[in-house]
Amino acid sequence: MSIFKKLGWFFRQEKKSYFIGVFALVMVALVQLIPPKVIGIVVDKIAAKDFAVQSILFWVGILVAAAIAQYCLRYVWRAHIWGSAAKLEKTLRRQLFHHFTKMDNPFYQAHRTGDLMAHATNDLNAIQNVAGSGILTFADSFITGGATIVAMILFIDWRLTLIALIPLPLLAVMSGFLGSKLHDAFRDSQAAFSTINDKTQESITGMKVIKTFGQEKEDIQDFTEKINDAIIKNKRVNFLDALFDPFITLIIGISYVLTIIVGGNFIMSGTISIGQLISFISYIGMLIWPMFAIGRLFNVLERGNASYDRVNLLLHEKSHIIERKEAIASPAKGELSVAISSFTYPKEDHAALSQIHLAVKEGETLGLVGKTGSGKTTLLKLLLREYDHYQGQITFGGHDIKQYTLDALLASIGYVPQDHFLFSMTIRDNIRFADPTFSQEKVEAAAEMAFIHNEIAAFPNGYDTLVGERGVSLSGGQKQRISIARALIVQPELLILDDALSAVDAKTEAAILANLKEARKEKTTIIAAHRLSSVMHAKEIIVLDEGKIIERGTHDELLQLGGWYNRMWEKQQLEAKIEGSEV
Repeated sequence: MSIFKKLGWFFRQEKKSYFIGVFALVMVALVQLIPPKVIGIVVDKIAAKDFAVQSILFWVGILVAAAIAQYCLRYVWRAHIWGSAAKLEKTLRRQLFHHFTKMDNPFYQAHRTGDLMAHATNDLNAIQNVAGSGILTFADSFITGGATIVAMILFIDWRLTLIALIPLPLLAVMSGFLGSKLHDAFRDSQAAFSTINDKTQESITGMKVIKTFGQEKEDIQDFTEKINDAIIKNKRVNFLDALFDPFITLIIGISYVLTIIVGGNFIMSGTISIGQLISFISYIGMLIWPMFAIGRLFNVLERGNASYDRVNLLLHEKSHIIERKEAIASPAKGELSVAISSFTYPKEDHAALSQIHLAVKEGETLGLVGKTGSGKTTLLKLLLREYDHYQGQITFGGHDIKQYTLDALLASIGYVPQDHFLFSMTIRDNIRFADPTFSQEKVEAAAEMAFIHNEIAAFPNGYDTLVGERGVSLSGGQKQRISIARALIVQPELLILDDALSAVDAKTEAAILANLKEARKEKTTIIAAHRLSSVMHAKEIIVLDEGKIIERGTHDELLQLGGWYNRMWEKQQLEAKIEGSEV
């Protein structure tokens, strides 16, 4: 029952709807008492041979009126109780999705996509059932059951009622025993479902790799093992759930036997009439649903309780990126300065960056190079405030970037990551993703700068071409350039290209860089790359190794140093000549 307390905030919010719904349930319970009573009266009249057509029509009319009243009242409670339950699911789904958009990198490293999807689907459905069928079964079982028992006492005989209810305490004992076990079993079942979601998402995303390495059988085997584990855990849930109904049937059977034996003696002694016994048996039949509802109630509540705990744990996780109360809301603009003494990733011991000091004036271009894992992307993540727990300071326009609101800071930055993610929409909508109101002229201008316009125009549907999930219908170079166009269309004060030209040829790269140089004379650009030709025209080039700056200067200055940059330049020049084209 603790789940009702946890959802108290929602029940208070929707108290009017629930009051009307529960009131309608009460009225249904009272109206349901009429037919058994009427049947008993009619039976007694028949037994006494005291009935007329007019009398029969009157009691039939009462039964019809009771049926119509039940129909109308059931519509009322369904509309209000189930309608409110749908509102709860909508509210929690919105809260969860909003929470996802606010969380930082460590959150998504700790939780896999499939697990988050399971929370947003199965768990929310289980919680909705608490606010719908949970409230229904709770109110209906106690209201209907209580009203029926009162009717049995008032209309028939209190002694017969007590005897018929002797087995009921066994139901409470059984429910308490199975309830806690069902909670734990359903929690494990939901965790198994999350694992299946993770595996499905991972396999579909990596299907090309699986097929390339011929791992279809192994992947199917792994998936089958996870399915079998989920089946075992679901069987455990179903086993515990299934124990309720047979036990309830046993209790009802005992009540019937006691009623017939004791009720028969009462008839023989003249304590009650045959009609009253028939009415009493009908009332016991009316107790069947409340008793089954109690069993179903514990199932619904324990499932919902386990799911609410899982969702609540997610909602209470806090982002490590905290906006200050008096944060600057205007977009960042001006010189970018970085002075980082040290930065270490969470749960890591070795510093990812140390002693990084650089400054980029407005309108300048900074190049970041270095071998894989040298710290280029890590530095860019700090500029984007994906992590805040570093020793040092990063300023943009004379203010620490932590002083800006996230919306203000990120609105000033156009970022093209290594992993070029495109949405399942048209090319046009992908390019103008930041603002769907951008005109076609702006979209085409951005595409021209990214040297992709002519290729898009050559598609049968042009800018209306659907790119498929994650841009599956496009080549790597096309995805990169559409991503660049998406960043350029907002004309950011700071453009960050994180190895964003790796999938294009040298000629296309040169054309894109020339367009950027012309279009961004007054704005700042940072280019992180493995291909040194991407940064050779930068105002300053920083060479990173193991998170430290080992070389810095212009292209010509770095060549004269004869260090890592010079060796890599000569190697890439040689490779270009072998391939038949000079860089």
